[in-house]
Amino acid sequence: MRDDLALREGYHSPQLDVEVRLNTNEAPAPPPQAFTRQVMEAVEAVRWNRYPDRTASELRAAIGARYDRTAAEVFVANGSNEVLQTLLLAFGGPGRCAAVFEPTYALHSHIARTTGTEVVEGRRRDDFSLDLDEVQRVIDEADPDVVFLCSPNNPSGLVDPPHTVSEVLAMVEGRRTLLVMDEAYGQFAPTSAVGLIAEDVPLVVTRTFSKTWSMAAARLGYLLGPRWLVQELENVILPYHLDAMKQAAGLAALGFSDDMNARVAQVIEERGRLLEAFQDLPVTTWPSQASFFLFRPDDRDGNEVWQELVDRSILLRNCASWPGLDGCLRVTIGTPEENDRLLDALRDILL
Repeated sequence: MRDDLALREGYHSPQLDVEVRLNTNEAPAPPPQAFTRQVMEAVEAVRWNRYPDRTASELRAAIGARYDRTAAEVFVANGSNEVLQTLLLAFGGPGRCAAVFEPTYALHSHIARTTGTEVVEGRRRDDFSLDLDEVQRVIDEADPDVVFLCSPNNPSGLVDPPHTVSEVLAMVEGRRTLLVMDEAYGQFAPTSAVGLIAEDVPLVVTRTFSKTWSMAAARLGYLLGPRWLVQELENVILPYHLDAMKQAAGLAALGFSDDMNARVAQVIEERGRLLEAFQDLPVTTWPSQASFFLFRPDDRDGNEVWQELVDRSILLRNCASWPGLDGCLRVTIGTPEENDRLLDALRDILL
């Protein structure tokens, strides 16, 4: 094992045997049965003795069409995490550094370090919003090769407004710096940075099929960016990395956009209902435009509340020990029945 990795722990979410699992931001409902049937038909047509389409050209073209982009502006991989890893293999590595602003998605730092990229950490404000003065300080002092922003941010759920993204882009102008906007939960938010992508702009946007498309089991993610950058990623990724079944599943999903939009609307409605109900509990919550939100018990230790919920067969994400998130727990929006069970349990524990 490399010396710089020998004592490092992997990134793992607890997978406990519980009745209500609200800890990994999975979609609460599966895709429609028609999607499953269409995927099964595609699997029957797979030529198992042949490699898949190496460039995933049909899938890339279909994704690009959703954003009025060409296939040459789309990169696909095994979940958005492999997209991030490929970006860092191409633009990070030994002698280079990536900037993150904590608290944020832990895998930005984890994947960077795994690829030998130095990580420079800035801090967000106490309300988890991005401090542009802090961003400027980190960029000036570290001159990073990659800057990560996450919008909606995970685990807080806050969205970076368009003017913030534009200002950060202005900060990296003229530098050898790539801005990576992680929009894994972008379909839940009112704004996106996709419209800022251009051939002469050092910006990429990453997204995933895991959340809004209810396809966490498939592990399919993608990136939108300049054509020249996508070509560099194609030069780095392993050949035939995206199997034929995954490509078929992605193509099938794109034919069910109305179902996806309906699921997003249902999650947003449930998020509002749940946040409103949390106002009657002795907890602090933060605004969210994602499929999850953070809360902190006012008078109880977050670790204890997490365990008492597990004892009731309900699993949340325990963020209580994460930097800047003392005592916090993260709730994935579940089905109405799961959300009601969570509320009943918290009333029993906290009131």
